[in-house]
Amino acid sequence: MSQRAHKFCVLAIVTASCLLPCKGTAQNLSNTTSLSAELPDAPGIGSGFQSSEQGSDASQSHASISGTVTDRSGSVIPNAHVTLTGTDAAGKRVAISDVSGRFTFSNLPPGAYRLSINAEGFQTFEAGEVVLAAGEMRELPATALPIVAARTDVTVTANSEQVAQAQVQLEEKQRVLGIIPNFYSSYIWDAAPLTPRLKFHLALRSATDPVAFLLAGGVAGIEQAHNTFPGYDAGPEGYAKRYGAAYADHVIGGMVGHAILPSLFHQDPRYFYKGKGTIRSRALYAIGATVITRGDNGRSQPNFSNLFGNFAAAGISNLYRSPEDRSASLTLRNGLVITGSDAIGNLIREFLLRNLTSKVPSFAQGKPDPDR
Repeated sequence: MSQRAHKFCVLAIVTASCLLPCKGTAQNLSNTTSLSAELPDAPGIGSGFQSSEQGSDASQSHASISGTVTDRSGSVIPNAHVTLTGTDAAGKRVAISDVSGRFTFSNLPPGAYRLSINAEGFQTFEAGEVVLAAGEMRELPATALPIVAARTDVTVTANSEQVAQAQVQLEEKQRVLGIIPNFYSSYIWDAAPLTPRLKFHLALRSATDPVAFLLAGGVAGIEQAHNTFPGYDAGPEGYAKRYGAAYADHVIGGMVGHAILPSLFHQDPRYFYKGKGTIRSRALYAIGATVITRGDNGRSQPNFSNLFGNFAAAGISNLYRSPEDRSASLTLRNGLVITGSDAIGNLIREFLLRNLTSKVPSFAQGKPDPDR
């Protein structure tokens, strides 16, 4: 073979080897494909996409609850403590409202919850049960907290005279059936003692009450009808004298027995309502109050003011009777009559007048403890 022919054969063989794939190359490709199928996926490709879908499902199964805390005027309340308690095993969570009064609880499992809100200076708010469904985003209405009612304790210190004056002012409002004065009945068992000024004030107040003038007119009318004290004669002039005498008896008796002598003997001219115990004990107490009274020192003592006052008033009234009606026996008789009338009056005070007297303070209930 010539040299030219040999070169042609070599060129043909090289060209054929380039155009036709060889057996070793095909085997390498096949091995590469098989290896790729056996290797796991790289992060972020196959398995990463599947994990993202699972996280999205978990977030959609949780719920949240949020709201705003305000006061009654609508102003937001920051730093309020909001407590969320699950009724099952969800536990307890606490949130603090922000500067806008907002609070939020997120990533909550579905279920029932209770909400309470506490803020300084406000009453605690307790919400009813809130049931959250899966994926629910509950927005609560604005919660308006009421302000805690302020309590102020004031201690007032008053001396005995100021207390007594206040109690006398209450007694001056007491009237039987809302009409007849009942000034000398004390339904406050431990009432403060009266000063001399208050004793005279109460006597003068009783003497100048309009009912005193009406009662004097009634007494004069009865005496006129029965011709009591015949020295006053009959007719208008006799009635006027009897009226004057009856009113004078009331004024003098009140001033002497309720003001002058109680001030001298340091005794209290009032009747202290008992209201407790057996009927017998109360009756004996009422009758005994005619001769036994309370001193300004709070102790029981003989009622010199009442006894001496009754006879002194009877003696003074004897001076302005007609000469033919004056006598020592009249003074003695009138003194005894007045004393007996006081005993009957005390029984009426103890058993009857309390329920008929208006303006008696509700806290005034007589003696605190019944007899043992």
